[in-house]
Amino acid sequence: MDGKPIHYKGYRDVLAGTKKFSEIMGSSTLQSFIVAYLQRLLFRELSEDQYTILSSETGLHLDKRTNLAGDILIFDNATLPIDAINEFYAQVPPKVVVEVDIAADSADVETDGYIFQKTQKLLNFGVEKVIWITTVAKKVTVATPQGDWQVKDWHKDIDVLDGIQFNIGQYLAKKGSSFA
Repeated sequence: MDGKPIHYKGYRDVLAGTKKFSEIMGSSTLQSFIVAYLQRLLFRELSEDQYTILSSETGLHLDKRTNLAGDILIFDNATLPIDAINEFYAQVPPKVVVEVDIAADSADVETDGYIFQKTQKLLNFGVEKVIWITTVAKKVTVATPQGDWQVKDWHKDIDVLDGIQFNIGQYLAKKGSSFA
């Protein structure tokens, strides 16, 4: 971001030889479970004719010194037509970006600072809504370019797009998770 590398948590252990890269780059099962829940909901509810949903740390090229990645990116097909999908990072803004937790090393950036800085960069790039889900705090931050950013308990309904809502706490409780 802005030409400054932001490393995965634990990268120093990899450099010291006490861990392998594969040990620090993965998502937790809770993080992956939430991402999978949101993907199922979005794939079921959003029209494939109107939207493309990309995930798996999809790359965004914001400018010469800033490349970011996101857990779930929802693109309007008018902005990202099929012939623009290739082996490079997307160079157009998605309508919505959803992030679940962060994997940034605290030596590179403060957690809150990273969330706020990345969110603002995405909004400046043209993203219409950024949603951050934090599993430790059990909170969801919703940011839009014109409105006040909102921090909600994850037991509240969260609007994504076109009237589609999710409720992580309710979903986890329904599944019997102790994290609800």
